[in-house]
Amino acid sequence: MIIGVPKEIKTEEYRVGIVPAGVRLLAASGHRVLIEKSAGEGAGISDREFKAAGAHLVSSAAEVYGEAELVMKVKEPLPPEYDLLRPGLIVYTYLHLAPAPELAAILLEKEIIGIAYETIQLPDGSLPLLTPMSEIAGRMAVQVGAHYLEKTQGGRGVLLGGVPGVYRGQVTILGGGVVGSNAAKIAVARLSPHSSPTPTPSSVLCVNLTWLSAQFWSRADEPQALSAVK
Repeated sequence: MIIGVPKEIKTEEYRVGIVPAGVRLLAASGHRVLIEKSAGEGAGISDREFKAAGAHLVSSAAEVYGEAELVMKVKEPLPPEYDLLRPGLIVYTYLHLAPAPELAAILLEKEIIGIAYETIQLPDGSLPLLTPMSEIAGRMAVQVGAHYLEKTQGGRGVLLGGVPGVYRGQVTILGGGVVGSNAAKIAVARLSPHSSPTPTPSSVLCVNLTWLSAQFWSRADEPQALSAVK
């Protein structure tokens, strides 16, 4: 199969649809991988690294879409890419079509085979391609929150980890799923062992209470189930 990876054009999207290790694996399996030049720059991956892994570099997105049987992306196709779509092309990416009826209509009109990362499920019902995004969101949440506690950002001037003679910050986490548990990991890491990041899962996530308690009981308040959040 010919697999194409164009450069992402969405504003502030710096990721790329594949890394050199993935290229190496696909090439070793007999696939031809086309990558638009500079597609990996935003992620710190050079054209040279892709080429060394077995990719074929092309000059434009038009070449990627024109030759590939499957296009692997990070984000959904944007209007400048619509004319590059053709019947039978497989588009493998995060599509998030619910809030994008125009894109859904375009994909139908162009007879695209769309495989949305966010809809791929394992037999146990888990979503393996959404889990990493939730892990990142949870770990970023504490970092971003700490940033906005700074006085120059409009906060109260609270240093999350505190200093001798000054109270430490406190973190309350609503939800104990993938996002909440990862936020708790970072909160515990940033605070001292005696501060209080408090994961508080909703009632539908009570299955995680035992796990959360085992993970954080010595460094955080006991996780509590909430029947409602007002």
